[in-house]
Amino acid sequence: MKFINTAIPDLIIVEPLVFCDTRGFFMETYHKKKFIEGGINVEFVQDNHARSGKGALRGLHFQNPNAQGKLVRVTLGEVYDIAVDIRPGSATFGNWLGIELSAENKRMLYIPPGFAHGYCVTTDVAEFVYSCTDFYAPQHESGIIWNDPALAITWPISDPILSDKDKRLPTLAEFRARL
Repeated sequence: MKFINTAIPDLIIVEPLVFCDTRGFFMETYHKKKFIEGGINVEFVQDNHARSGKGALRGLHFQNPNAQGKLVRVTLGEVYDIAVDIRPGSATFGNWLGIELSAENKRMLYIPPGFAHGYCVTTDVAEFVYSCTDFYAPQHESGIIWNDPALAITWPISDPILSDKDKRLPTLAEFRARL
């Protein structure tokens, strides 16, 4: 397993070692000791699985309080995944990372608590699997609008399919003003 630090502290790309043969492939998606050595020393308490069609955009979501760290990966298709640093006092507050995650490249991304997270589907269908460090708490769910001009995220789509809830999310500045 290879752990790649990004320009945003604590946001880590994980490249698993994949063994392929005529039967298919095998890979470890989690190994506690290796993750700790790679800088990810957390306990995962909940797993989720989502399936979405091309053009669907989910996010940018987070919980406040009860912030969740997430280990995300794609098991079918491809997504463009975004993590935005919203940690108060962070030197990289408001910075974002975009990364292609796919069933083919098998990359994973560890997103620590204190980040807004979202993704859009770039293939006909995608299945997205993620482990969380805290339980889903609907009373604390929040988010930032996907196209916040202050963030200037470069999404690979311009007219995404959004949930009604995601269409009404505030900008990061509006969210901060409510605190």
